[in-house]
This record gives sequence, C-alpha cells and structure tokens, in this order.
Amino acid sequence: MTIIEPHIHMFSRTTEEYQAMYAAGMRACVEPSFWLGSNRRYAGSFFDYFKLILEFETVRAARFGIDHFSAIAMNPKEADDRVLADEVIDGMLPYLDHPRCVALGEVGLNLITPNEEHAMLRQLQIAEDRKMPVILHLPHVEKLRGALRILDLVKVHGFTVERIDVDHNTEETIKHTLDSGCYAGMTVYPYSKLNPERVSAMVKQYGQERVIVNGSADWGVSDPLSLIKVVDYMRKDGHAEKVIQDLVFNTAMKFYSASPHWTPNFNIVPVDPATYQR
Repeated sequence: MTIIEPHIHMFSRTTEEYQAMYAAGMRACVEPSFWLGSNRRYAGSFFDYFKLILEFETVRAARFGIDHFSAIAMNPKEADDRVLADEVIDGMLPYLDHPRCVALGEVGLNLITPNEEHAMLRQLQIAEDRKMPVILHLPHVEKLRGALRILDLVKVHGFTVERIDVDHNTEETIKHTLDSGCYAGMTVYPYSKLNPERVSAMVKQYGQERVIVNGSADWGVSDPLSLIKVVDYMRKDGHAEKVIQDLVFNTAMKFYSASPHWTPNFNIVPVDPATYQR
C-alpha cells in the first residue's frame, strides 16, 4: 500500500527514519511549520527555517525515495508575541509561493489567547484569499474549548471549510470538527494523543469521510511509522481496505489537491547513500 504522511516534522528526524518510512510504503509527506524547542527571537530565524524545510529537507527526503512538501506559517506556540508574529506573517508571503509549499500551517491555538487568535485569523484570511489548504492546530490542553473557539471563528468569518484540516482531534472534539464541514486530523503517538486502537474505534463510530491520520513525529516521543501501525491494527480490527486507504492516502490526496503545487511523485528511486555528499 502506498502511504502519504500528511503531517510530519522531518526536520527533527534522522536519515535512517526516512529509509524505514520508504521501506514501509510511504512515498510522500507534508511538513508543516512548527516550534523548534525554544521560542525564536527574530523574524529572520523563521524565514531561514522556512527555506530549510522547503528546499534542503525536500532534497534530503528525495535521496530516500520520498517526495517532501511543506506548509508555511507562524505557529501558535510562538504567536503570543504579537509584534514578532505580525512581522513573520508580513514576510512569509514569498514562501507561500514556493513550488514546494502546498498549504498554510500549522496555525491555530496553544494557550487560547487573544494574540494567538489574532495571528490565526490573519493567516486564515491569507489562505482564504489565496485559496490555499490550511492545517489548523488544536491546543494540547483545554482541547475542547480550543476546538469550539476555532470552529466558531471559522464559521463567523466565513472561511472555506473544504480547505481546512483541523488537526489533533480526540474523542471529545472529532464530532464537532466533522459537523463543521472541515477535514478532521487524527495524530498517533506512542504515549500521548491517539493510538491505533482509538483511531480504529473513532472511525467505526464516525466513519472515514474527511478524516486524515498522521504521525506528526517531532522532537518528543513519537513515531514516523505510526501510520503503518494504524494500517496493521485496522486490518486486524475488521476495517475494509477501502476505509484504510482513504485514511492514509485518498483523503490526503484530495485535501492537498486544492494546491496547484501538490504534484507528488510516488516513483522516486532512492539514491545509494555512498554516492552523495551533504
């Protein structure tokens, strides 16, 4: 089965993990912009990072047979500094035009503050004006309150729900997300967020339409092969192959196809590691 990893932070992963992803059937991935472990102090630090994930990471992934795309945004964890957030948002437009940028994200809420809402709404409007897909981040704590606030703002401002993936859903938020018309992302981690069993149960209850599963895989305890574990468990749990394929390929293809830059090549041949230099 060919798999798309629709939300993964490969900046924090190793070359060996790219090799394992390819061996397991992953052929394309999307890397949203995220927090790097400490808050950045300058807008230029964000712009350097955007260039890295749009260009160097794409080359690195292709060496191992994976077509790498990115999503660009001012992430919510650093958006409470309104002056810095506005400077980053004002300067990120050229990066949104980059041929490897397929979405704006991740944006959303972290501590659910007015400054975070300001940055989120500015960026949602940019995506709306450009008809770009958006990856929206639900907060790690007070997730239901954050989800309801985000979905209310999306509705009030009339943003196009067919181009919005509200990510990091759990059992308490997924019905609200699906009822809004947005795509619903599920993130699978070994010890936090969801596991394959919970994903399987939620799909049985709510179906797979507009549901996208991802591994996220950042600096913490996470697994770039989470989707493989989801596929294996759901087969054992009685799901039809079409349902599984929707979750790990078809729905991501449909969501990102709103971007003209989404032209994945699933036939990249890995390069012999002994033949290239950094």
